[in-house]
Order: sequence, then structure tokens, then C-alpha cells
Amino acid sequence: MQNRIRFGEFLREMSVSHKKVSYTKLTPKLEEDADGNKKPFKPQKLELRTMDVYRLLQPYVGSRFKEQLMAVVPIAVLMSAFQFFVLGQPVANAMMIGAGLFAVMVGLMLFMEGLKLGLMPFGETIGNTLPKKAKLGTVLLIAFLLGILVTFAEPAISSLQLAGSNIDPSKAPYLYALLTKYSFPLVMIVGVGVGLAAVLGTLRFIYGWSMKPFIYCSLTPTLLLTVAAYFNPDLKSIIGLAWDCGAVTTGPVTVPLVLALGIGVAAAVGQGNSALSGFGIVTLASLFPIIGVFCLAFFISFTTPVDVVMAAAVEAKALAANAVPSWHEQTPGQEVILGVRAIAPLVIFLFGVLYIVLKEELKNAGTVVYGICLAMLGMVVFNFGLTYGLAALGDQTGGTVPGAFMEVTGLSGSPYFSYAVGVGWAIMFALVIGFAATLAEPALNALGMTVQNLTNGAFKKSMLMYAVAGGVAIGIAMGTSKIIFDFQLAYLLIPGYTFAMFMTWISSEEYVNIAWDSAGVTTGPVTVPLVLAMGLGFGKGVGALEGFGILAAASLFPILAVMSTGLYVQYKTKKIKSNSEKSEASEVAA
Repeated sequence: MQNRIRFGEFLREMSVSHKKVSYTKLTPKLEEDADGNKKPFKPQKLELRTMDVYRLLQPYVGSRFKEQLMAVVPIAVLMSAFQFFVLGQPVANAMMIGAGLFAVMVGLMLFMEGLKLGLMPFGETIGNTLPKKAKLGTVLLIAFLLGILVTFAEPAISSLQLAGSNIDPSKAPYLYALLTKYSFPLVMIVGVGVGLAAVLGTLRFIYGWSMKPFIYCSLTPTLLLTVAAYFNPDLKSIIGLAWDCGAVTTGPVTVPLVLALGIGVAAAVGQGNSALSGFGIVTLASLFPIIGVFCLAFFISFTTPVDVVMAAAVEAKALAANAVPSWHEQTPGQEVILGVRAIAPLVIFLFGVLYIVLKEELKNAGTVVYGICLAMLGMVVFNFGLTYGLAALGDQTGGTVPGAFMEVTGLSGSPYFSYAVGVGWAIMFALVIGFAATLAEPALNALGMTVQNLTNGAFKKSMLMYAVAGGVAIGIAMGTSKIIFDFQLAYLLIPGYTFAMFMTWISSEEYVNIAWDSAGVTTGPVTVPLVLAMGLGFGKGVGALEGFGILAAASLFPILAVMSTGLYVQYKTKKIKSNSEKSEASEVAA
């Protein structure tokens, strides 16, 4: 009350003249010391004990760490338990892997908090302000460049770049070339695909276009390029990589930032008020990178003969054997450089758009800078966890599981079961891992709640989550079967996505949008590197040419599962409505 009175006195004493403000200085509050002398009051400095700091931060940090804990621990425990109890093989370097998994959880916690505090405000501010100060062409150019830069900032993209060392250049020369010499152009072309998806997604938000034509027009060339690569003996091996790249892109950076920009633009021009306006961008960001990787592979095959690729591979191995790696090519420098390189260009670009194009001041600059530092630190810590935790566990488990049905070098007593029983155990393992990993994804829980609200409870959250998780489980099992039985991934993808187009045609718009986007939420920063490393390790264990394709299959089957469930929900809703109308008609007749 005393503070209110003093503030009222302050306002009354202020006098405002032409561009000049004068005020009477308030008398400072006085206090008496021990000797009775009056002196200005000074508030005491608040001192916090370590326990006080812990009690203040624990609820804040604990809730965020719990999300990552629930995403990492279940799948890691399942993989380790299968390896130990079923195959009788202890987890090698368990302490190192455990520390790496802890680093993954801490890194993702810091990164996601930094993303929310430091990067998301940029997307929202730019999306809301850009249409008012720039032409549509400038808006689309910025969306395109943003799509490229967010690709480099995706945590899972690092796992893709680390996969080249396991490829034999004599068996898959162009796949080896894409993952080594052309690794930067590979990530760049994936980013270009995401950029184009951001442009078309923004236009769709603005004009309210249907999603179905976009699916037909993007999926048809994707399937045609898959067929063309299948009939080219040198490019057949890149099909799995190309389709897996579509799964890597739709992570925790790309989707929120591009969505914030697109929906902000749509809202600023008076569109985007539809409940489904946010759906669709994930689908396009998954399909366009696949087309880009195929185009890059065909370009390399047309311009670089196989013998040139082989000679370059031999030379690179000779140089690597004799060269002493510099500090930025080995731990810990490599992880630090990758973390900074992932975030810094994106931040510089966003600052440039805000200050140069929009000429706007950054609101809450201290909080934003704090968030950017958190995101960068989180990415660095995550990279350490990826190297020593996720990649190591996935590669080890993937290399151990084949021991269930075949003899594997280094695994004493393998095979542990007969061929049929061992293969059954391996596929069952893939099913359980796929189901558990998907249910643990925080993004799926959020999507389920959104869909339940948009459909007024007709499509329940649990129904969507189990449909998506079941689809991913079947997809990972089918991808594992592809590696075991060595059949071409094209046999799975071409008929599967052709059927998906038919399902798209007969399904309603809302369920089409939900189904195609649901595949994107299954490929999070934990699932992608773990499943990718497991697939590569599995392929190495069975002597396969490569281990790509599991993520591609894991993206296909959730689409089919959700659209099938959507058709069932539509049928059930229509039946209930029809019965209700008949009941009302009979009551009126009576």
C-alpha cells in the first residue's frame, strides 16, 4: 500500500511540457542505525544456499529433462535387455555408452529449451512482420533460405554424415561417394528440398490450397526416380539413402521454425485460420529431399565414372592412413565445431532478416541470446552423446542381433537359435523397438492431442498414437526383413506408396493431412540416429551391401495405418449419425 501511495505522489508531481518532462525527486526512504542516526535505506542482498537454488531450478529442469528421459531410456533399456537376456551378450563399454546416452538427454534438453527461447521467437516475429514490410517474392526467398539453414541445424543430420565409413566403395561406389566426398552437397541438396517445401507450404497457407494435389505431384516423380535408380546397377544402392534422407529432415528444428514462419505469414495476410492450416509442411519437407538426393546421384553418375570414384576412394584411404587428423577432425574438437556450425549460420541469417530486411528491434534480447547459447551448447553436448551413446549402442546392437540366426565374427556360440527361430526373434525385436520408440516420442503425444481436438474427439489421441506406433513397428520390422533376406527396398516402397496415393484419393482432406504428417513426428532426434546406426550395424553383421531403408519403411506404414484408421472413424461416425437420424425419424412418425 505504501508503494502505491508513493507511486501516486510521483505521478502527481510529474509535469509534462512540449517535448520535455520534469519531475520532483522523491525523498528516499530513511532508516535508523544502532546509534539512532538516519541514513538511506538499502535493501539487503538476498543470499541463496545451494539447496535453495536446487529447489528453485528442480521443477523447471526436471520437467524438461523428464521428456528426454522418457524418449531415450525405454528404447536403450530394451536394446540392452534383448542383447543380454536373449542373446547372452553383455553391452560392451557400458559405462561409456551410458555416459553418452546421458549426454544425449542433457544435450536435447538444453537444445529444445534454447530452441523455444532463442530461435522460435525469430520465426514468429519474422512470420508476423515480414508480409507487412516485404513483397511476396522476398517472403518466399527468406522461407527458402530458412529451409536450407534449418536442415544443417537438425540434430539427426550428423548421424547421416557419419554413415559413410561403413560403406564398401567397391560394392556401392556412388553411395560411398555421396556419403564421403559429396557429403556437404548431399546435406545441401536435402536443405534445398526443405527450402522448396517451405515455399510451397507458405503458399498453401496463404491461399488455402488442398494438400492432395501436392502429394500426387511430389510423390509421382519420387516413385519414378526410384524405378529409374532400381534399373541402374550402379545407383540401386542409393535408394535406401535417398528415402532415409526424407525422414532425417523433419526434426525438432525444421518443423517448428518453418511452421512458425508459414503460419505467421498466412495469419498476417488474413488466411491460415483453418484448424488444419498447420498440416502439410512436414509431408513436403519429407518428399522433396528424396527427389533432391536422387537428382544429385544421377548427376554424379553422369559426370563421374565408377573408376574415377574408385580411384578417389583408394587415394582417400591412403591419405587417411598416413595423415595425422587435425584438432577439428577428432574428439572433442569435431563435436564442438559441428555444434557451432549447425547453429551459427541459422542465427546470423535470422538476425540479418530481422535487422536488415525488417529493420526491427529484437524483443527480449537477453532471453533470446540466452536461448541461442543454450541451443548451441545443447547441440555440442548432443554430438558427444551421438558419438559415444546412440551411435555406439545402435551399431553394437545391430551387429549383435544377427547372431540369433547366423554365425557372426566375434560372437562366440552364434548362431544362438535355429535359423527360423532366430529370424523370428530378430523381427520381433524390431517390432518392439519400433513400437516403444514411437510411443516415447514427445511430438507424437502433442500431435495426438491436436488431432483429438480438431476432430471433436472422433479420432481419439490414443487411437492415433497406437496407429502411428503400430505402423512404425511394422515398418522397422519390414526394413529389418529387407536386410535379412536381401530384397530390394523398391519392392516395398513402390507398391506401398502407390497404395498410399490410392488411400489419399478415397480419404477426406483432414485425415490425409494428419496421416502424411504423422510419419514426420516418428523420426525424432533420438529415433533417427539410433535406428540408422542399428540398420547399418545390422547390415554389416549379415554382410549386406548397406543398411539403409529402415527409416523409409518406418515412414510409409504410419501413413497407411492412420489413413486406414481415419476411414474406419469416418465410417463409424456416419453410421452413428445415420442411426441417430433414423431414431429421430421414427420418434417423429410415432
